[in-house]
Amino acid sequence: MKKRPSVNVLGGILEECSRTPLTGFFRDGHCNTCAEDSGSHTVCAVMTAEFLAYSKYVGNDLSTPRPEFNFAGLKEGDHWCLCAARFLQAHDEGCAPKVDLAATHQDALDIVPMKVLKAHKLDRDS
Repeated sequence: MKKRPSVNVLGGILEECSRTPLTGFFRDGHCNTCAEDSGSHTVCAVMTAEFLAYSKYVGNDLSTPRPEFNFAGLKEGDHWCLCAARFLQAHDEGCAPKVDLAATHQDALDIVPMKVLKAHKLDRDS
């Protein structure tokens, strides 16, 4: 699997999203992507209780620990590389989490318009 260039939506070097918990399609702490990443795990989002409940409701339980996958479960405040389409769906439903633009891969823009990402940006991304 060949990683696409590590460039963020702002045009800079893709910053780390999270090492604790370890996130990313490649489990390298970054929202890197490649052709095999059919879910486009490119949006670095900060989990909220509302989003975690929504995600579970629509069939992707991110909060329940899954030790068999070495996954402790996410909690409010954790940073995680979300699938771009799931983020857009949450935005459309009014429960999208905040986004770290510097840690969100430019390929997210293939699915999520920049204005939507900016509407949910973390304050540090001003």
